[in-house]
Amino acid sequence: MAFALGFAVPASFYTSTRLTSKTLASQVKSLRGRVLDTHRCTAVSLQISDKNIVRRSANYQPPIWDYDYVQSLNSIYAGDVYAKRAAKLKEDVKIMLDKVVDPMEGLELIDDLQRLGVFYHFEGEIKRVLESIHNNKYSCKWNKEDLHATALEFRLLREHGYRIPEALIAEVFNNFKDDTRNFKACLCEDIKGLVDLYEAPYFSVEGESILEEAKDFATKNLKHTLENEKNIDQDLAILVSHALEVPLHWRVPRLEARWFIDVYERRWDMNHTLLQLAKLDFNMVQATHQEDLKHTARWWRSTGLGEKLSFARDRLMENFLWTVGVDFMPQFGYRRRMATIVNALITTIDDVYDVYGTLDELRLFTSAVERWDVTAMEQLPDYMMICFLSLFNSINEMGYDVLKEQGVNIIPYIQKMWADLCKCYLVEAKWYYSGYTPTFQEYMENAWISISAPVILTHAYFLCTNPITKEGAECVEKYPNIIRWSATILRLADDLATRNQTRYLRVLARVPDVCPKRLRLVPGGRGENQTLDLSPGGWGWVSGLLSPCLPRSGLWAGHQADSPSPAQLALLVNSGIEAPTVRGGCCGGEVDEMKRGEVPKSIQCYMHETGATENDARERIKYLIGETWKKINEDRVADSPFSETFIETAMNLARMAQCMYHHGDGHGAQSRDSINRVLSILINPIPIMLTEIDNCC
Repeated sequence: MAFALGFAVPASFYTSTRLTSKTLASQVKSLRGRVLDTHRCTAVSLQISDKNIVRRSANYQPPIWDYDYVQSLNSIYAGDVYAKRAAKLKEDVKIMLDKVVDPMEGLELIDDLQRLGVFYHFEGEIKRVLESIHNNKYSCKWNKEDLHATALEFRLLREHGYRIPEALIAEVFNNFKDDTRNFKACLCEDIKGLVDLYEAPYFSVEGESILEEAKDFATKNLKHTLENEKNIDQDLAILVSHALEVPLHWRVPRLEARWFIDVYERRWDMNHTLLQLAKLDFNMVQATHQEDLKHTARWWRSTGLGEKLSFARDRLMENFLWTVGVDFMPQFGYRRRMATIVNALITTIDDVYDVYGTLDELRLFTSAVERWDVTAMEQLPDYMMICFLSLFNSINEMGYDVLKEQGVNIIPYIQKMWADLCKCYLVEAKWYYSGYTPTFQEYMENAWISISAPVILTHAYFLCTNPITKEGAECVEKYPNIIRWSATILRLADDLATRNQTRYLRVLARVPDVCPKRLRLVPGGRGENQTLDLSPGGWGWVSGLLSPCLPRSGLWAGHQADSPSPAQLALLVNSGIEAPTVRGGCCGGEVDEMKRGEVPKSIQCYMHETGATENDARERIKYLIGETWKKINEDRVADSPFSETFIETAMNLARMAQCMYHHGDGHGAQSRDSINRVLSILINPIPIMLTEIDNCC
């Protein structure tokens, strides 16, 4: 059988069967260098063949973190001295866990270990404590009136995969209701317990209505406490505010650890051994991350993509940060390095489709990825050649590594995922050029794939699974629910972020000849003009965006078309009208994406289809995120061919999405939040006084 590299390889290379060591050694020797070195992309130069093509630009800023800065990173915590001290601290914590007798003490210790980010050192001990609590709980009925203990126990047991029957959940939480079947008013006096009652329902599944009641009750009263209680302890107030912003279940473990270490240090009941282990472990793991970052920076520089494709986002640091959020543990360095490569390629190819490529070029690129054949490059423009070859070589190298280690060829599986991704990108490009606004459902059926999570998680599956089974490989190829739900959250979180509600637009320019070719928009509160190209495609898209926001009176009375006519929009422009529904509405915050050619997002599609306001549409998207988390919670404990590690990876991708897009575009835009996130997680170690560690040891 001919492999699409221009040379023949054995047919067994295409199968997902395990090879003998003799056959494997022969194939590895035969393939060494040919997959990786036959076609190199560094020699390709960027030359646009058709200089008459007008290219869009997103005006992305160059990266803040340059190559020399990354290579200069150095940590003192990479040495054996600190490793020995950490080992002693870990032994002390294991002794603490072994001595646990009181269930409440065990639960609180486990909760602290998890939030401090050192839980992975004590998985066996944690499992033993929880197993004991789970096995004894239903007979002794302890902590029946203790809200903090009950809610914390439910959360930790559910988090660790223990099944708790719905009837038992109702029985336990009904203990905290009064005769009117409402939660007791006296619970509001227990702020710590109320926080636990707030956090627990985020681990619920569909149908657990009492947990929804608990969440609503806790949310309402915690907000009331922050707004009206003047004597609340400040550290407790910080914890409440942090929880209300994003629940613990949705937070990224590594980022939560960095925040919680500072909070824990101020607690009156802080344990010095736990604190020093958390600080030291954080810094030691950060040193490992810095070495991974340097490695991927060298790869990125060798591809030439950042330099030659100047229209694309050069965001290696942000791409690496995603992988740290998904898999932070030090032993997963290879996975982080490969995942960063995948993320960087996705970011670049996404900009090829969204920003730079013409529709004809995008069709050719999609075909080349589907064929996975270097001969298809002959039809590609130069800038696409370097992009395709970088993808081709990088993916084949990953496949080569897995073939060496496990004797399984994964290339057909991951190549299919890349092809599906590009096909979905192409669908969105066609929507843009035709000015088409899809229904919400139609958009989501394409968008949960075009957000790239299936590609990311398919690579993650093959990188974290050993041994790789045929059943698992075929299952991941069919887009199982755990991938779909994670992808859905990533898509919806991204869409919420790219719809910045604070930017208000007003149409200022004259519209010649009724049908405008260019439309000038000014963001409220800023002085710069932004001009949008309303050539075919652009016009239909912008007018389609305005449709749900136009007033339903006067010229627009009874208007039912997909978009206002050019005459209607011309009147709006020339009259200087600023429709109230347009401010902060479907144009608000979309100027940059409109310029670079992106299609309507889920919010616009929902507004266009239902006539909802932007606020209502945003609330609907947030509701869907919450419902999708319930599906993830259910799949987490369902029978599956996937390991706990892979399922946790999928969940962490969803968490990282909500983190990166919580205050705007934390991936493409280099905001203060994104810079501080990089500094605190990847650059700056936590200050430690050596005497503190010596005293603990």
